[in-house]
Amino acid sequence: MNSPSRHFHRLAWAAVLLAFGVIVFGSFVRLSNAGLSCPDWPTCYGKVTWPVHGHEIDAANEAFERPVESHKAWREQVHRHIAGALGVLVLALALIAARRRRFGSLSVLLASGLVALSIPVYMGFGDRPPDHVASLALVIAGELILLVQAIRWRGGDPAGFAAVILMVIVFQAILGMWTVIWLVKPIIVMAHLLGGLLTFSLLTWMAWKTTPSSRLFQADAPKLRRLLWIGLVLLVAQIALGGWVSANYAALSCGTHFPMCLGSWWPATDFREGFVLWRGIGVDYEGGVLDGPARVAIQLSHRILAVIVATWLLVVGLKMFRTPGLRYWSSLLLLLLVAQVTLGILNVKLALPLWTAVAHNAGAALLLFVLVGLLARLRAPE
Repeated sequence: MNSPSRHFHRLAWAAVLLAFGVIVFGSFVRLSNAGLSCPDWPTCYGKVTWPVHGHEIDAANEAFERPVESHKAWREQVHRHIAGALGVLVLALALIAARRRRFGSLSVLLASGLVALSIPVYMGFGDRPPDHVASLALVIAGELILLVQAIRWRGGDPAGFAAVILMVIVFQAILGMWTVIWLVKPIIVMAHLLGGLLTFSLLTWMAWKTTPSSRLFQADAPKLRRLLWIGLVLLVAQIALGGWVSANYAALSCGTHFPMCLGSWWPATDFREGFVLWRGIGVDYEGGVLDGPARVAIQLSHRILAVIVATWLLVVGLKMFRTPGLRYWSSLLLLLLVAQVTLGILNVKLALPLWTAVAHNAGAALLLFVLVGLLARLRAPE
């Protein structure tokens, strides 16, 4: 993947760092139970910032059913602003990458303009009431333009890749809106987490691909890549399951017992109820709606898959360690793996303190960074 400009990869790396910040801060918002601290979207109690002064809080409490909690509202709204900054940075990458394509920059600007217009249409402006259907139609139109261009620019071109990332960013914004208006519905919360990590992974891939002299040539690269792809699939499944644990408030369903659960190796479980993905709209899912056995089933599934993922990544890491030229990356992978397992255990034993829970999310993202980076760079000698 050739860089479209001399500094493109630097801008891509800045986007990678910002995406990581969005993921970590987003987990802080979620785990501190601030996900519904702003009952509207994209504003917070009708403000671009959040209510701070007494008269603002009084007015917000009159206009909205959910009372203002300023110590939480700032977290949600700051997270939105950081995510918005990431969107602007990805837009800049897409414009730079597409500028040498026929009508490339114009098509990216048109798609972005339609998405931007959807926000005031969604909120209502002037004398016009909110129109959610028209707003969604504008978003779909913008996404379709980006999709068509991504297909036209496929084949390892940064322009097509940047268009895909911009599409994901837009859909992430929609998921963020649905998280609020559907009252932290678990399937939406989990999808929002996966969307953020997908954005981070795609940016990581593009950053490595456009960085000069970043390839790692190894004779057994094809075999290593197959092992890494399997590890990546397992890790993504584990992250999704971890998101399901968090979205259903099942992190402490086994109490503080580890490796046992509620003093037993296999307590009462309800896997059927625990893995119902779609439930009704209009239910407030804050705090969770599942009973004990259903939450235990989710937690035990997360622990079992954790053993499988850790074992596989340990084997891959050790194989890489015996490969000259990959010892640094294998050491980093193994170090992150040990830290991630330790943080997972501490989450249970210490009753889910905020710092370990946030660090556990950050560790998952860093493991993803290592695997995606290796897959982007490993190649057999020509």
